[in-house]
Amino acid sequence: MERTASVNAEPLQRPDLNVVGICTQWRNWSGFWLLGLCNNFAYVVMLSAAHDILNKQESRNGTASTSATMAVEFQGGNSSNSSRYDCNPVSTAAVLLADILPTLAIKLSAPFVIHRLPYGFRVLFCAVMAATSFLLVSFSSAVWMSILGVIFASIGAGLGELSFLSLTVYFSRDVLGGWGSGTGGAGVAGALLYSALTQIGLTPQVTLLTMLVVPVVMLLSYFFLLVLPPSLPQWRGREAEYAAVSSEDRRALMDGSEEEEEQEKSTPAEDRTAGPLAFTEKLHVIKGLLRFVLPLGLVYFAEYFINQGLMELLYFPKLFLSHAEQYRWYQTLYQVGVLVSRSSLCCVKIRNLWALALLQVVNAVLLLFAVRFLFLPSAWVVFVIVLYEGLLGGAAYVNTFYFISKETGDRHREFAMAAASVGDSLGISVAGLIAFPVHRYFCSL
Repeated sequence: MERTASVNAEPLQRPDLNVVGICTQWRNWSGFWLLGLCNNFAYVVMLSAAHDILNKQESRNGTASTSATMAVEFQGGNSSNSSRYDCNPVSTAAVLLADILPTLAIKLSAPFVIHRLPYGFRVLFCAVMAATSFLLVSFSSAVWMSILGVIFASIGAGLGELSFLSLTVYFSRDVLGGWGSGTGGAGVAGALLYSALTQIGLTPQVTLLTMLVVPVVMLLSYFFLLVLPPSLPQWRGREAEYAAVSSEDRRALMDGSEEEEEQEKSTPAEDRTAGPLAFTEKLHVIKGLLRFVLPLGLVYFAEYFINQGLMELLYFPKLFLSHAEQYRWYQTLYQVGVLVSRSSLCCVKIRNLWALALLQVVNAVLLLFAVRFLFLPSAWVVFVIVLYEGLLGGAAYVNTFYFISKETGDRHREFAMAAASVGDSLGISVAGLIAFPVHRYFCSL
């Protein structure tokens, strides 16, 4: 009995798709675009929003020291330091670690047990976590509440990423392009929307409350926009589904003829094997994923070493932009690069992931020497490099999961997509740890 026939099923005759088929494709692509946008949106917005509210709380309580510790972006011209880099007292890597470690913990553990939780409940949980994070930070009356809100956003984003990547195996592989583009758009849209709403006079609290529409859009996209296939375990776990399928298979075998039995014997073992993956089988899949996860992790290590360890030190005092404005433009251009490359899967596919990793490492080494020896003539050169950095990072992400989906067997694909999602988070975490001493060294010069 073909239980997973629709898993990553590519349309056999694309030119002959009827109107219904085309409509279904667009609904699924758009649904995954919105899911990618909504899943990463709270994670992107939480940092700046939480720190705005922390600054307000601290100004009310007169505790400026905590404000300096929790600052995520430059406030420009730090008068308390004499470093030529105009350093903040604490590297932005501190906040990076606070955000990424909950996500990393989820991605390391969840793939081994998440199959017990049906997709419908996972999506509900992610939406609740995002809404809770907005409410906690918006109504926070203490530092710990704001931090807890950021952690909730991180947990929801981590679980959402591995769940939605696994979900793509039940649809045409085209939806990976929609997911990648949506996650890339979250960085740009989140930062711009939050800045725009606060710029027109809304308080951070009111701005966050208006963003409660984001988890609602996530739920609507999943439950009403996507055309969910019958094989999807929506409200019951894998064990119940496998038990039902096995019972049907036994009845079919008992009633079948000898010819059908011979045909069953000729079926490949991978297609005949039913039931959840054993732990040893999962370890075997993880071993095969290293050729994808290692270059992805290296890309993101180099990428976030630049973003959180070096970017704040690339300051050009003679430019018409302030230190804070230069840093914001670095981050904005990086997010634009990520958006463009994560949306490029329909146009270009890159199989050589190690080449992308090597190019990103070259970027990191170049900017490391630029910070140390100050040989770059202008911030405009850095703008171009940072845009290029975002292009490499986005391309590595979307192509990694495209080729995992394409080259992994049907039985292992769902687990593989979830397990491989740890690659970027692991690289980001290591980058955050290394950025601390690097920041301290340069600020002591």
